[in-house]
Amino acid sequence: MKKMRYLGWTLLVVVLLLGGAAGGIVALNLRGEDPLPEQAEAFNATPQQVERGRYLALAGNCAGCHTTRGGQPYAGGLPIETPFGTVYSSNLTPDEKSGIGSWSSAHFWRAMHNGRSKDGRLLYPAFPYPNFTQVTREDSDAIYAYLRSVPPAPAPNLAHRLRFPYDTQAALAVWRALSFKPESFVANAGKPAEWNRGAYLVGGLGHCIACHGPRDSLGATQTQLGLSGGLIAVENWYAPSLADPHEAGVADWPTAEVVALLKSGVAPRGSVMGPMADVVFRSTQYLSEADLAAMASYLKDLPGAPAPSAAPARPAIAVRRDAGTMVRGAKIYDQRCAYCHGDQGQGVPGAFPPLAGNRAVNMAQTANLIQVIAHGGYLPSTAGNPRPYGMPPFGHLLDAGDVAAVLTFIRGSWGNDSPPVTQLDTMRR
Repeated sequence: MKKMRYLGWTLLVVVLLLGGAAGGIVALNLRGEDPLPEQAEAFNATPQQVERGRYLALAGNCAGCHTTRGGQPYAGGLPIETPFGTVYSSNLTPDEKSGIGSWSSAHFWRAMHNGRSKDGRLLYPAFPYPNFTQVTREDSDAIYAYLRSVPPAPAPNLAHRLRFPYDTQAALAVWRALSFKPESFVANAGKPAEWNRGAYLVGGLGHCIACHGPRDSLGATQTQLGLSGGLIAVENWYAPSLADPHEAGVADWPTAEVVALLKSGVAPRGSVMGPMADVVFRSTQYLSEADLAAMASYLKDLPGAPAPSAAPARPAIAVRRDAGTMVRGAKIYDQRCAYCHGDQGQGVPGAFPPLAGNRAVNMAQTANLIQVIAHGGYLPSTAGNPRPYGMPPFGHLLDAGDVAAVLTFIRGSWGNDSPPVTQLDTMRR
């Protein structure tokens, strides 16, 4: 918290110091932005365009952020927690007063491509325009056409609750000048059409890097590091690296298995939980086989993490585990876990995943394991997996020491040889 306050005041100082360079900041925020037409152009959507927009809205998981639980679709109001405060999603229905009923397709395109609202305000990047900027005008118009077809909702937009100075347009302008530049998707001529389609979906509408990419101290995705994994702030889930075979890399997976994971949430080598389960439930399960195969083609071709042999050779050091902790963890495992996951961590095919040799269990980052034990873990209900098995929460039964002990036991048994989890690790979550 002290670090965030320090960063906040540092940003304010930057804003004040750059007061004399305001013109430069404005210019950087206007780069790549064409003037809006003086008169709104006529927009007559075809049924095919509306249907395409519906599909693209699913690909972008738009309803996931712009719909509250039990609320009207796309009416906004969902709180999105960030390290800088709470941002509320906006009303995307065609309501004239509260939604986008008075927006032209050019206004909507500017929001997608440039991150600017109809009234000229800069939008907060909780709306992932740093990724949506790659979406084509044709696709933006299709999404706009679809949103104009949903029932209007007179739900007013809620004011964001951000700490000073993050609640100012001046601070946001400085952030954008440092961290955002409008882009267009450029196909790689050396790759096949399927790969390029996958790159467009993963990098643009799918905005996968928003979770699977690391961020800097001001919350900007570090695009130069790609999909190398990132901790989802506030939620404390870790979105694993999509390039590292020890985390969530799929380079050695058959394409059909990658498609199955995105389509149903389960595959022979893994399953999804946490925030990714919501992505599959609301978005990827509805995508076509061709688009899922395209995404798989791109993900399988990501540059992998450096091979262990590239590092200087070091003598093997045995992982040290406290004997008392292992005994305590073994007892908890026998009482709480073995019934489903087996005495030897072997799991039950088609029901409960094995823990022995499970790369999610053995990852260096243990945030997800702690979250699953404390709060439970549930696969998405999909057409391919309509009645998924889930794991109940144990946070009300196990204290921090218990969670650390059982995870240390699991990560050190049945051939697993990963470092122990400390009580401090569990308390951070």
